[in-house]
Amino acid sequence: MWEVFFSLLLLLQCQGGKVTAQRPRPSPWQTLKGDAPVVVAKGGFSGLFPDSSLTAYTFALVASSPDTILWCDVQLTKDGIGVCLPNVKLDNCTDISGIYPQRNKVYLVNGVSTPGWFSVDFNSTELAPVSLIQGIYSRTDKFDQSLFPILGVEDVVTQLTPPAPILWLNIQHDIFYSQHNLSMRNFVLSVSKRVVVSYLSSPEVAFLSGISPRFKKSNTKLVFRFLDEDVIEPSTNQTYGSLLKNLTFIETFASGILVPKHYIWPVTSDNYLQPYTSIVMDAHKAGLEIFAGDFANDAVLSYNYSYSPLAEQLSFIDNGAFSVDGVVTDFPITPSEAIGCFSHINKSTTDHGKPIIVSHYGASGDYPDCTNLAYEKAVEDGADIIDCPVQVTSDRVPICMSSINLMDDTTVLNSPFSSPSSQILDIQSSPGIFTFNLTWDEIKQNLKPQISSPESSYMLVRNPRYKNAGSFMTLSDFLKFAKDKALSGVLISIEHAAFMAEKLGFDVTNTVITALKDNGFNNQTTLGVTIQSTNSSVLVKFKQQTKYNLMYKVDESIRDAVSSSIVDIKKFADSVAVDKESIYPTSMKFITGQTQLVSTLQKGGLAVYVYILRNEFVSQAWDFFSDPIVEINSFVEEAGVDGVITDFPGTARAYKSNSCTKLGDDAPGYMQPVQVGGLLQLLAKKAQPPAEAPFPILNPSDVVEPPLPPAINSSTPTSPGGGGNASAPPTPPSKASICTISSAFSTTLLALFGFLLFF
Repeated sequence: MWEVFFSLLLLLQCQGGKVTAQRPRPSPWQTLKGDAPVVVAKGGFSGLFPDSSLTAYTFALVASSPDTILWCDVQLTKDGIGVCLPNVKLDNCTDISGIYPQRNKVYLVNGVSTPGWFSVDFNSTELAPVSLIQGIYSRTDKFDQSLFPILGVEDVVTQLTPPAPILWLNIQHDIFYSQHNLSMRNFVLSVSKRVVVSYLSSPEVAFLSGISPRFKKSNTKLVFRFLDEDVIEPSTNQTYGSLLKNLTFIETFASGILVPKHYIWPVTSDNYLQPYTSIVMDAHKAGLEIFAGDFANDAVLSYNYSYSPLAEQLSFIDNGAFSVDGVVTDFPITPSEAIGCFSHINKSTTDHGKPIIVSHYGASGDYPDCTNLAYEKAVEDGADIIDCPVQVTSDRVPICMSSINLMDDTTVLNSPFSSPSSQILDIQSSPGIFTFNLTWDEIKQNLKPQISSPESSYMLVRNPRYKNAGSFMTLSDFLKFAKDKALSGVLISIEHAAFMAEKLGFDVTNTVITALKDNGFNNQTTLGVTIQSTNSSVLVKFKQQTKYNLMYKVDESIRDAVSSSIVDIKKFADSVAVDKESIYPTSMKFITGQTQLVSTLQKGGLAVYVYILRNEFVSQAWDFFSDPIVEINSFVEEAGVDGVITDFPGTARAYKSNSCTKLGDDAPGYMQPVQVGGLLQLLAKKAQPPAEAPFPILNPSDVVEPPLPPAINSSTPTSPGGGGNASAPPTPPSKASICTISSAFSTTLLALFGFLLFF
């Protein structure tokens, strides 16, 4: 990205020559003047690096649009020097408390008693040894062990590579500094003579209205910043909500307004979007530009956005009704993408080319796994292939269920079938209630789906209004649903086939083949069929009996595959699914390198799919900037995968539809793959993550398996809608494999075991 950045700068400096006069076309942007919205980097790329540090400012220009505006929150030192610090309290954003532990004070800030360390108590020399740190605890603190000096306002301009950046100064606390005999007005007027200040904002009416006459003949835009509606503006004693009703008054001293994003798209108490307000249109009608603030990729987004920060950005700039004139964000790469590559796209175009989008249990990021709603959303969102993991019920009905254990994805624990549970070591070490314990009617009539939330340990849950929505589907239901949809195919996932055959007497492979044929999915169907399994024995059997596509899923992280193992895989599979770590291994969420696994498998004639891509920012390495589009782009453009397996097909479809894909090496910097290991190099040596043992290499012994055992006492079952239940009951599992334990009895056993250990 650095190379791209400097190339862009050179291009900007060298542009010239004749411009042929052309009739201007109508602007696609619904901004005040029809210009594209601007991107304002709050404190630079502060979503990753310490806010207002030189690294944060530099990286904002490298990773985002080259015309990104750099935001500086101005604080004044005891000797009247203006510095860029995100908070009036220095202990929130610097290590000052450790350097001057006894110099904390308590001051009134806008009438509120506020303890902390304040710039008014330190001169610029005293602040020289103080280092900026990350002030938001959900972000990595590994950069804090590097030295990030506090920058003066002029340093932001002079210490960055030419051309000079576009500067936005935010004056948050003029009244506070006046109370300490410091003049923010004098500083702003003085500094604007030495550097170009393009934007000047403040939430204080008196400050902006007082300084406005001095900037009337300049190119500096004054922007009034609104705080929350019920907060009192100190110089007028009115709430910001009241001031919002008088935009004609604001227009007398400002050319624009900056509002929190919820002013435009309000959200409910449970974090769902309400209809947008008229504020953007009202501001434009009053002749004011309007900027939206508070954007951060790692903030709690409305559930309507499916954890996609790109979707949120587009709702403010390209919704068909209005566009804000700019956004203020901690992650400037995302609005840069939205404006430059994802706006005004024809979303009706369906393209089943690479990367192929495979759903993971349907659109499981929005609805419970493998339900009708999850599959409908996956199709609506543009999945190329939708998937059904096949499980079996006690009456031998093949169903789509993400787990063989009903405790994982249903409300079985709140049903009449909550006990007893079974411990089946062939499946898992912990007890469970399994699909083959209940009939299809018992599941359908007594259980509800339960939405998965794989990142719930970080308090990130999925779509709570619909956590139990939708209906379970049989395999036959799924195939009938998929048959007339705009898909390129279906994927049937089969696990535990040997267990089903040996312990349940159920031949899952023959059952799936029969169901596919009964529903018109023969070998010549226009809708492709892919069979996926971690067991080569399953794929070998399908290879012998069908001409379906076969995908081998590697269920552990690997760094490479020996050539003989690839030869073995080619005997039974056309493609391989590998996890993200097998391509981009990480340590402490920093990418440590890139394996050659994808190219190795592709050279062996195998297509490669990566799993599981998720939108929640905690599922991504820091290198992807909490942006799922950046992650997808790196796997596709740099690693070269053929397809992605994702909980959020809509995000992958958005990526696939972007207008910059075909630009190749000419794509803008923000659409280039990340530099592998680039962030790791920016860490201080003492902050480097420890070296970890390399992942294993896939060997033939990991791949080749004995044939599936025959299904004893089985008859080929069919599902409801495709025939009746099989007449032969399943063979009971052997006592050696399954121990049925009531909760009371298991507690007694554990207590007895502990007693014996004690003695």
